[in-house]
Amino acid sequence: MKQQFIAGPCVIESQELLDTVAAKLVDINTKLGTDIIFKASFDKANRTSISSFRGPGIDKGLQMLSDVKTKYGLRLLTDIHESWQAAPAAEVVDVLQIPAFLCRQTDLLVAAARTGKVVNIKKAQFLSGQDMRYPVEKARDAGATDIWLTERGNMMGYNNLVVDFRNITDMLQIVPTVIMDCTHSVQRPGGADGKTGGDRRFVPSMALAAKAFGATGWFFEVHPTPDQGLSDAANMLELDKLENLITQLLL
Repeated sequence: MKQQFIAGPCVIESQELLDTVAAKLVDINTKLGTDIIFKASFDKANRTSISSFRGPGIDKGLQMLSDVKTKYGLRLLTDIHESWQAAPAAEVVDVLQIPAFLCRQTDLLVAAARTGKVVNIKKAQFLSGQDMRYPVEKARDAGATDIWLTERGNMMGYNNLVVDFRNITDMLQIVPTVIMDCTHSVQRPGGADGKTGGDRRFVPSMALAAKAFGATGWFFEVHPTPDQGLSDAANMLELDKLENLITQLLL
């Protein structure tokens, strides 16, 4: 099975950021023969604090993503948080992503499935890999034919995540495409004074460990200067390190 790679900034901050990341992904695709899917969120609806940056919103955000597709020819992924967002997002992107906190929201799953797009369901921090058969059943019942599952860790007490890589094996019994979210899995949710902290040093290890457990795809939030990022700054991988990491995963 072809390996899936997803990469991009956590949130749409500016057109300049989207262009910088997209151009790098095109360069990597050309060098490595990959087909990296460009990811960015038009709205981060589950930020820790009311004062946290959320993004440009659906109208402007989808236009900016559409511009990326037109200019760079990249496939697109974005996440939706409410069922009404599925149809307009599906007009622009190739993959609709269901956030981990919302993976049991029936109406959201059904709306995404009915668009006919690929539906990527992120495993909740409170569920096992085996539990994900139920969100998949909801999406399939609503007509989805291409469903991906994404591992992103489980809560370990307060403000911490741990990854049980056996979840990858379990989810491969449900769907053929299981993605490892290598950057969200190193989060410290809500553990940085009103925002989510984390440690990007562990991102490469997460990716390589997931490969050993049979993951068929990898998700990386990347940024040219991640510490200056407006969302998930502590977890995003430096953009200039992405090519080397993907090269290792292709071996």
